[in-house]
Amino acid sequence: MLSQQETERYQRQMLLFGERGQQALKDSSVLIAGAGGLGSPVAYYLAVAGVGHIRIVDDDRVERSNLNRQILHWEEDIGVLKVDSAREKLAQINPDIIIDARETTIDAQSIGPLLIGMDLIVDAMDNYPTRYLLNSAAIDRTIPLIHGAIHGLSGQVTTVIPGKTACLRCLFPHPPPSEVFPVIGVAPGIIGLIQAHEVLKYLLGIGTLLENRLLLWDGLSCMLEELRVERDPQCEDCSGIGL
Repeated sequence: MLSQQETERYQRQMLLFGERGQQALKDSSVLIAGAGGLGSPVAYYLAVAGVGHIRIVDDDRVERSNLNRQILHWEEDIGVLKVDSAREKLAQINPDIIIDARETTIDAQSIGPLLIGMDLIVDAMDNYPTRYLLNSAAIDRTIPLIHGAIHGLSGQVTTVIPGKTACLRCLFPHPPPSEVFPVIGVAPGIIGLIQAHEVLKYLLGIGTLLENRLLLWDGLSCMLEELRVERDPQCEDCSGIGL
């Protein structure tokens, strides 16, 4: 049941989906992989929306070079673990939810325990080896994955529903070259908010998800483009399910 405080906090959004929808958010658990440029806005807006259990995973500490885009971290947080910095801010934003901060590297050994009890995975990473690991784990456990990525002023989002849609490996069979890529803070802000929006739609069972669609944001022209995508029947990650 929602408390009086929660009812007051969420009254404007419950005009959209009612107390039942708000309870669905409260009962949901979401894994956010990464507490940086994408993970910060995703976590912020899922917290204010009332997603009841947010598990945020990262193994880095805050650096000054992060501060142009990683909005959960401030000057006084330099040197602090990102998950601790994120937990502190999110707990202040909404004390009625669980912030489950995990300082760990996402790898083949840790991914299984990290996904226990999770309804959804948000890919807020900055490298494709870890993205592929999340993709494979999502498929193995039939947990939806909301992918987001940015570069410079641009970005992309898609929603992977295992067994139903193209997966990340279908879209990108080979990782792009590793690089320290340029970024301005508004780009992960925009992409992270779209990811958070997808999460809320999925948890509430409303709207049309970015299934088999890759949404591309061009910040220089302020234009959104959509590419239709299909499952690869030879995909090494998802070809064995739902066909």
